[in-house]
Amino acid sequence: MSQTKKSAAADIDIVPKGSDEAWAYSKIIKDHFFKPRNLILDAKDVKGYNGLGMVGSPACGDMMKVWLWIDEKEDKIKEMKWQTFGCGSAISATSMLSVMATENGGMKLDDALEIKAQHITERLGGLPVRKIHCSVLGDKALRSAINNYFIKSGQKDRVIKEQVRIIDKQAKVTDHDIEEAVLEGAQNLEEVQKKTKVGIGNPSVIPEVEQLIRFYTEKYFG
Repeated sequence: MSQTKKSAAADIDIVPKGSDEAWAYSKIIKDHFFKPRNLILDAKDVKGYNGLGMVGSPACGDMMKVWLWIDEKEDKIKEMKWQTFGCGSAISATSMLSVMATENGGMKLDDALEIKAQHITERLGGLPVRKIHCSVLGDKALRSAINNYFIKSGQKDRVIKEQVRIIDKQAKVTDHDIEEAVLEGAQNLEEVQKKTKVGIGNPSVIPEVEQLIRFYTEKYFG
């Protein structure tokens, strides 16, 4: 084996069964996986928090729960704990998110609400394309926890509502479903349809679906 091939092979961590795609994980990802920051193993140990958020479902394979300790006077996140039922990428992404939200004295809530999956991915040094969706759970759970704090503290006017738009009424597919499909690696209409069935019984929505695929592909992958 040539030196170049040896070097390339050393960067490959996983080759999924039945796929030619190699997944490489950065040292930062591995560090946060083996030494996750702010992880809670037993929810019974969590006390005194004033923000709680949860997204996903264990039945679907991925679930994220986030607890926040927010300083009301400073409007900052002082502490964040989390628990997830998900893959290694989800663990690393949420660990990094907890660092981002609490470093340098804590993040202002308005700034924390602006955290997106790509910001987490950048701090991790990148994620395999088909694993980027794992970082989406974390930022959604964080927003859910902040919204929970807003409601409990009488600041309902600050609650951020996640807008969902139905694209295909017949298949009951929303723009978020298409976004998730792209994040999971779908790159064209056929691949999105395999995941969502969008437009199969209602071809009139296909132009809008293709536009959304282009939009989300550019948004997350440049």
